[in-house]
Amino acid sequence: MNGIENIATGPMWAGFVLFVLAMLALDLWVFGGNKAHKVTAREAGAWSLGWFALALLFNGGLWWYLRDSAGAVIAEQKALEFLSGYLIEKALSVDNIFIFLLIFSAFQVRPEYQRRVLVYGVLGAIVMRAIMILAGAWVVSEFSWVLYLFGAFLLYTGVKMLRAVDQEPDVRNNPVLRLARRHLPVAEGEHGEKFFVWRDGKRYVTPLLLVLILIEATDLVFAVDSIPAIFAITSDPFIVFTSNMFAILGLRALYFLLADIADRFHLLKYGLALVLCFIGLKMLLLPWLHIPVHISLSVVALLIAGSVVASLYATRKK
Repeated sequence: MNGIENIATGPMWAGFVLFVLAMLALDLWVFGGNKAHKVTAREAGAWSLGWFALALLFNGGLWWYLRDSAGAVIAEQKALEFLSGYLIEKALSVDNIFIFLLIFSAFQVRPEYQRRVLVYGVLGAIVMRAIMILAGAWVVSEFSWVLYLFGAFLLYTGVKMLRAVDQEPDVRNNPVLRLARRHLPVAEGEHGEKFFVWRDGKRYVTPLLLVLILIEATDLVFAVDSIPAIFAITSDPFIVFTSNMFAILGLRALYFLLADIADRFHLLKYGLALVLCFIGLKMLLLPWLHIPVHISLSVVALLIAGSVVASLYATRKK
């Protein structure tokens, strides 16, 4: 793979983990993430811009630090790798948002309760992604040939997504949901933002907890696509981890920003499918063709921007 791997030091890892924990704490206990309320487009837009700005600031700080400690060439390469990985993860997270909308709609979850579900969904996603990234980095370092399996899987997933782009999954008949209903006592009906209720001395789960389980399962499925995709850009676990975390931390704000206008971006799924196909082909062709990081970044950005512009043009009369 490209570049010098494991560029981060122990303090860099510790500092970034503390940063993530601090931002989650601020969101939960200072900025009202634990309060039931409907998130406005203005609030979601401000948070989205804030997370994007933090990601760019982090990338600038990483470049500045590596320029002095490892040289300008490595600093520029790692900064490009982070930006490419962040863009890929951010783009693929949009597909998560489409599924989240289907889940909330199927269970008729009120907008003021959706934020709490997504807060816990993000917490679970962070833990799952961290475990999968560390495991993936170890596998890649020990068995480099697994990258070709990643490439074949991404190409297969991209082609499959292209063929099924207009199909909507039946979330109410999801196997995970059927398994949960079989083993958990469910108190049907609306119970506010509670995940558990007590009846006659027995604890029941609410439909909102089933929604959370589906959200976590969905993110796990998408992580299987997104994490191999970023390994096409870099196998440096620090770059993989940080770009993933920034994309996940901004996922909730992006959801509320796009929730009311998601139907205007129906062609974006084609762009995301083509991104997966491109990344898969890049990994498979690695022994014969080396595609520089800046070329990959340009192709991914072009595919995403093209599908967004095409979507807006196709729905301009709305």
